[in-house]
Amino acid sequence: MSGADTGQQLAVAVEPDRDEHLVAAVEQAGGRVVGLDDARVLVWIGTVDAFPDLPDHIEWVALKTAGIEEYVDAGTLDDRRLWTNASGFYADNVAEHALALLLAGLRQINTAVVRHWDKQSIDTAVRSLHGSTVAIIGAGGIAASLIPRLSASGARVIAVNRSGRPVDGAAVTLPSDRTGEVWGQTDHVVLAAPATAETRHLINAESLAALPSHAWVVNVARGPLVDQNALVTALREGQIAGAALDVTDPEPPADDDPLWSLPNVIITPHVANPSSGLTRTMAPWLAENIRRYLAGEEMLARVTPGSDY
Repeated sequence: MSGADTGQQLAVAVEPDRDEHLVAAVEQAGGRVVGLDDARVLVWIGTVDAFPDLPDHIEWVALKTAGIEEYVDAGTLDDRRLWTNASGFYADNVAEHALALLLAGLRQINTAVVRHWDKQSIDTAVRSLHGSTVAIIGAGGIAASLIPRLSASGARVIAVNRSGRPVDGAAVTLPSDRTGEVWGQTDHVVLAAPATAETRHLINAESLAALPSHAWVVNVARGPLVDQNALVTALREGQIAGAALDVTDPEPPADDDPLWSLPNVIITPHVANPSSGLTRTMAPWLAENIRRYLAGEEMLARVTPGSDY
């Protein structure tokens, strides 16, 4: 398995396409790109339904996505080799997008684009991020990148993670089993959690009713974290001020989905981490993991056997 390679270059397959950025990363890290039949490592940038039957000589599989729910559901992961995902690789991209969505809603930029110089209604709806409290649900790599951005804007952060272990920069950190306490303590919510049975419809009629009427909900995680029917009702009735969604359930929403027609909704087409630049962003992380693999060091974004994300 892993350990110092003596003389031979690490044989890496980049499949199903030999992406130029990942090929360059492999070669930069001292590996060589080969076909799957000759490889020790597979870098998989395809879809889960096209995932190949793995030869026994594949020691490590590097997946391009941070979320691995589809691979877990398909039974793809095994305990006979090392698996890594892209957890944390795209955190800066997603954090930047989350901040942009939140600010666009609070400053009514989306409304001004549509309604132009409707000064009175827009003016009275504008709110400031400065002095507000923002809860980040799923405080991992994205939160680590987002918290300094929020702090620089003068916001206070409540972080929620599975363990409750304190998160740098957060004023308060709570374990996920205390998420219900957050809604009454925060002004706005950013969802950055994985999609699991526990997080499905985390935002629902009950949590929406508990949020303040000026709250914006930002989802840059997974669509199923939000009960969209409950969200539509809350938005129509003014229970919350707005929602900014980079992910929906399903994707994209149907043409007649009421989300499209609500004036207090911003929808971006799952571009917080643009797929067009994904391999470019992934490349330096892959190079570092190859270096670590060859040196026998702890790998980045290692997937724990039996985990659901």
